Amino acid sequence: MTTPTPTPSPRGRRRAPTRIERAAGKAAALQRPRVILALLLLLALTCVMLLDGYLRAEVGGDERVRTGASSSKVPDKVLNGGPILTFRGGQATTVSVPSKTIALTFDDGPNPTWTPQVLAILRKYDVPGTFFLVGSMVSRYPGIVKTMVQQGNEVGIHTFTHVDLSYQSDARVSREMEQTQLALAGAAGITTTLFRAPYSSETDAIDNYSWPVYKKLGQDGYTSVFVDTDSDDWKKPGVSKIVKWATPKGTKGASVLFHDAGGERSQTIKALPQYIEMMKAKGYTFTTVSGVIEKQRATERKQTEREQAQQDQAQQGQAQREQTGNAAAGLRGTTDGNGTDRLQAAHRKATGITLYEGKALIAAVAVAEWTVPALSVGLVVVGVAVMGRFGMMLILARRHFRQRNRRRFAWGPPVAGPVSVIVPAYNEKECIANTLESLARSTHPIEIIVVDDGSTDGTSEIARSAAESLGMSNVRVIRQENAGKPAALNNGVRSASHDIVVMMDGDTVFEPDTVRQLVQPFADPEVGAVAGNAKVGNRDTVIGAWQHIEYVMGFNLDRRMYDLLRCMPTIPGAIGAFRREAVLQVGGMSEDTLAEDTDITIALHRAGWRVVYQEHARAWTEAPGSLKQLWSQRYRWSYGTMQALWKHRKSLTDKGPSGRFGRVGMPLVVIFQIVTPVFAPLIDVFTVYSMIFVDFRAALYAWLAVLGIQLLCAAYAFHLDREKYRYLLMMPLQQLAYRQMMYLVLIHSCITALTGGRLRWQKLKRTGEVGTPAGVS
Repeated sequence: MTTPTPTPSPRGRRRAPTRIERAAGKAAALQRPRVILALLLLLALTCVMLLDGYLRAEVGGDERVRTGASSSKVPDKVLNGGPILTFRGGQATTVSVPSKTIALTFDDGPNPTWTPQVLAILRKYDVPGTFFLVGSMVSRYPGIVKTMVQQGNEVGIHTFTHVDLSYQSDARVSREMEQTQLALAGAAGITTTLFRAPYSSETDAIDNYSWPVYKKLGQDGYTSVFVDTDSDDWKKPGVSKIVKWATPKGTKGASVLFHDAGGERSQTIKALPQYIEMMKAKGYTFTTVSGVIEKQRATERKQTEREQAQQDQAQQGQAQREQTGNAAAGLRGTTDGNGTDRLQAAHRKATGITLYEGKALIAAVAVAEWTVPALSVGLVVVGVAVMGRFGMMLILARRHFRQRNRRRFAWGPPVAGPVSVIVPAYNEKECIANTLESLARSTHPIEIIVVDDGSTDGTSEIARSAAESLGMSNVRVIRQENAGKPAALNNGVRSASHDIVVMMDGDTVFEPDTVRQLVQPFADPEVGAVAGNAKVGNRDTVIGAWQHIEYVMGFNLDRRMYDLLRCMPTIPGAIGAFRREAVLQVGGMSEDTLAEDTDITIALHRAGWRVVYQEHARAWTEAPGSLKQLWSQRYRWSYGTMQALWKHRKSLTDKGPSGRFGRVGMPLVVIFQIVTPVFAPLIDVFTVYSMIFVDFRAALYAWLAVLGIQLLCAAYAFHLDREKYRYLLMMPLQQLAYRQMMYLVLIHSCITALTGGRLRWQKLKRTGEVGTPAGVS
C-alpha cells in the first residue's frame, strides 16, 4: 500500500467555491422558474385534455329515457297546452302555433357536416329555423353558429353536454345553461331565452321529475319549447316517412322537430326541401319560435284592444286613450332579470364579462381542438417506436445470447495477464470494505487502486485496514483533494501498472470470476472496452425491486442489442474494463459531462475502438434506497447522457468504421432514451383520458395489452440473465408509479439542459447492505 501524495484541506475550513460550483449554483437558480413553468405547462395540458374530453361527450339521438312517470304535480293546462311554455308573471302559460304555421326546429347541432347543408336549404327557400344547440358543439364549431345567427335564424339552448336535466342538481342545471350561454356569447355575440330539454317531446310527457326543472328555468326567464309534430328523422326511416311524420293534420299549426346533428342525417337533408315545398304549396308559412309567440301576443293585444274599446265607448276620449295605453303596456309583460322584454325576439346582445368569458371559452376550445389531435399523432408515433424497440430488443437479444453462448465461441486466446482495478471512492465508509473483500476472492490476478477523492469519513483508513485484515498486498490507496469522479479515475489510470484497467464503483462488489470474464474480450485486438453486467444487490425493497427490473430489462437487454449493432452507448460505472492505451488516446475521463462513462464510450467508438458487452461478468451494486436519492441519481444520468450526446453531435458526420456510432447508435439513443421517454407519458395520459371520456373497458384492455408485452420482454430478459421471476410481480406497480417518476426525471433533465448548467459529482447515501455476491443472489 502507498500513502497519498496531496494533502486534503483541513476539515472545517470553508474554501471558496470553484468556477464549476458557481456555474452549478447559477444553473440551479435558473432551473427553479423553468421547473415551475414546466409544471404550469403540464397543468395546462391536463386542463386542455379535460376540456376536450368534456366537450366530446357524445350527443345521442332524442330517444326517450323515461316512460310512464307520474305527472300529478304538473298543471293540466300545461299537459294539455301548446308546445311553448312560458312563466309570465310567475304563472305557467302555454302557447300554441297558429293554424297553417310551422315553427321549424332542429336539435343537437351544430354539426360541421349536416348543419351547413340545412342552413343552405333554409336560405334557398327563405325559411327561418330555430336551432336548439348543444353548448359543447357550439364551442367547437363557433363559425357555424355565427353564420346561423347572421342568416336570421333563431337559436336556443339544448344544454351543454346533452344531459337529461330531470335527475340533475340545481347547480348542474345552472351550469349547463350558463356554459351554453357563454359558448353562444363567444361564438355569435348573443345569448338566448329559448330552451329545449334533451329527450323531451310533447308537453303531456312532462312528469314530476322534469317539472321542477322547467319551473326553475321559467323563473330564470327561459321559454321552454316542446314538440307537437316529430319527424322522427333520427330513426332514419326513409325520406317519404320523414316528410309524412313531419306534416301536421289538416290546417293545424305545429312545432316540428328535425335534427341537424347527433348522427348520420343524409335522409333529413333530402327530406327537408321536399317538406318545405309541400307545406308552402298547402299555404303554410314558416316562422321562428319567437315569431309564434309574437303572433299570439299580437292576437291577444288586438282582442284586448277590441274589448277595451267596447267597454270605454261611453267614456270621454282622453280617458279612453289613457286606459287603452295602460292596457297595452301591461300586455308587453314582465322583463327578465336583465330588464329586457322577454316577449321580444329571443336573442340578447352579449356584453361585458359574459362576452369576454365566452370568447375565452371559444379560444380555449380552439386550443384543445388543435392540441388533442396533435397529441394523438404523437401517441401513434411513440407507440410505434416503443413497440418497435421491444421487437428489436427481443430479436437481437436472442441472437446475441445464442451467439455468445455457443460452445465454440471464443474471443481469442485466453487473457491471463494481470489487470488493474480502479475504485474511485468518496465517503464510502459503509461499502469500501465489502468491495475489497469481494476483490480479494478474484480468480484473476489483479492490482487494486483505491482513489480517495477527498473523503471526510475515513474511507482511506477503512480501506487500508480492510486490506491488512484480508492480507491483501495488492492494494494501493491514493488520496487526492476532492475533484470529482472523472479526476479520480484519471488518477487511477495514470497510476495503473497494467495494460488493462477495470473500473468499478466504491459501493459495488464483484463475484470471484467477474474480472476474468470481463477481460476475455480483450483477446480481440479491436476491442477497446467491455461493459459488464450490473445487478441490483439491495432488491428486497419495493424501490430496489423496481430498479432490479429496470437493470435486467432496460439496461442489460438494451446492451445486448447495441452490442450486436456495434454501437454500445454506455459502459456502466459499476463495472467496465478498458485498454489503458485507448483511454489515454481519447484524453481520459472527461469532466465536460456528468456522464463520464457515456462520454468516454462514445469517444472510444469515434476513435475506432470496438465496445462489447460481457453478460457473464457480473457486479452487484447498491441502488438508491429512497425516492430522493433515486431522483438525484437518475437526474444526473439523464442530464449527463444529453450532455455527452450533444458533445459528440459531430459523430453524425463521421466517416468510415469509426462513424458507425454516429450513423446507428446516436439516432437510436436519441429516439429510445430521450425523445420516446419524453413523450411516453402520452400513453398514460391518453389511457386515463380514454377511460374517463371514451370507453373505460377498451382503454383498460389496451393498457393491459401493453403491460403484457412489457411483461413478456421482461420475462425473456430475466430468462437470459437466469433471474428469479418473482420480482416481475412488482412490474404492474412499477408501471403505475416508478415509470411516472422516471418521466419527471427526464423532463427535469431536459429543463436543466436548456439552462446549460453543470453539476458536480453527486454523492448518494450508502448503507453497505450489499455484501459479497453469495449473500445477494
